Amino acid sequence: MVLFTDLPTIRSRRRLPRWRALLVGLLVMTIGSNQALAANQSVQGAKKEDVAGGYDTDAPSAILIDGESGSVLFEKNADELRAPSSMLKLMTVELVFHLLAKGEIKPTDEYKISEYAWRRGGAPAGNSTMFAEIHSKVAVEDLLKGAIIQSGNDSCIALAEGIAGSEPAFVERMTKRAREIGLTQSTFANSNGLPDPGNKMSVRELGRLARHIIQTYPNDYKLFSEKEFTWNKIRQTNRNPLLNTFNGADGLKTGYTKDGGYGMVGSAVQNGMRLIVVVNGIDDIDDRASEVKKLLEWGFRNFESRALFASDATIGYARVFGGEKRYVPLIPAEPVRVMVRKNGSDRLIARIVYTGPVAAPVDAGRRIGVVRVWRGPNLAVEVPLQAAETNPVGSTMRRAMDGASELVIGVFRAGMAKL
Repeated sequence: MVLFTDLPTIRSRRRLPRWRALLVGLLVMTIGSNQALAANQSVQGAKKEDVAGGYDTDAPSAILIDGESGSVLFEKNADELRAPSSMLKLMTVELVFHLLAKGEIKPTDEYKISEYAWRRGGAPAGNSTMFAEIHSKVAVEDLLKGAIIQSGNDSCIALAEGIAGSEPAFVERMTKRAREIGLTQSTFANSNGLPDPGNKMSVRELGRLARHIIQTYPNDYKLFSEKEFTWNKIRQTNRNPLLNTFNGADGLKTGYTKDGGYGMVGSAVQNGMRLIVVVNGIDDIDDRASEVKKLLEWGFRNFESRALFASDATIGYARVFGGEKRYVPLIPAEPVRVMVRKNGSDRLIARIVYTGPVAAPVDAGRRIGVVRVWRGPNLAVEVPLQAAETNPVGSTMRRAMDGASELVIGVFRAGMAKL
């Protein structure tokens, strides 16, 4: 049963402090009828066990997300930082894809296999390797195949040294690039995920990285589905167990270290719907494959994508300081879609959050906050909001009134803080 409580209208919330994030509206939806209910109402949050439909996994940390919207279907210790092992190679690959797209490097550029790359990540190291010969030169396109298909540690070091001059310098660029694409917690100590206390990633950020790669580099992403690669007359098959055993699987990366355990980032498409799964910290290699498959099967069996708001739909208003109008309508930068259970039992809460009031003038299309949709206690999706129309600077009287209002609010808040 869906329970509602009335919230104050947007108008009655005008005098919230301008310096803090403001909750200006609460949009509540029940998906069973596929209709959005009126704004300014709230629904009692679903219990945690209801959110996942009673599903659980033996993986210490896991997440399952919709590849299109980023909507979270299941999570367990999703923000816990763990050793990513070879799954860290996804960050190395992303940076290489990025540099290729910018034209800073070319697929045919050749990089030398240094003695360090050979000893640390090549045949003498006894770990996953491309088997590139010492002092040989290998093209970027082949090094990428070695890193993705064969999980070659030598491939990654060669790419790092060839691009940045040294692996530490490349790691600096990896970290900078990670922050640019929204990975705020991940840390890197090398280019390949070999054991180091400095390598830490959460399954949430690994999933975010995988989704970014799939959406940003669709042609390059095809490398992840190639089932084998031969280099130096040594044929190796792709280490991803899903490619031959799960319908629609086309990526991405496995990982293992003694301290980190077995992990995997996987993705598959069925009936036009892509799911991305990440697990980490599993003790047994067979259990890793089993848990990944069960998560994907559960997701495809129980969920479907629903549209909540069109990209041109006004879903709320932001308070404007010194504007011709006191509010500006907000629309999502893209259609807001969320994954919901097919049985229609999901309860969702959507909140508009922004920092305000927004100083005039406001141009149409200006980024103003986000709309966040929760499924019970879990954040399912977050989409940027933008101004739907222009709001120019208002009259002198309007600016004076807004200024006086903000001054009174500031004084009031300072007094409350002393109590």
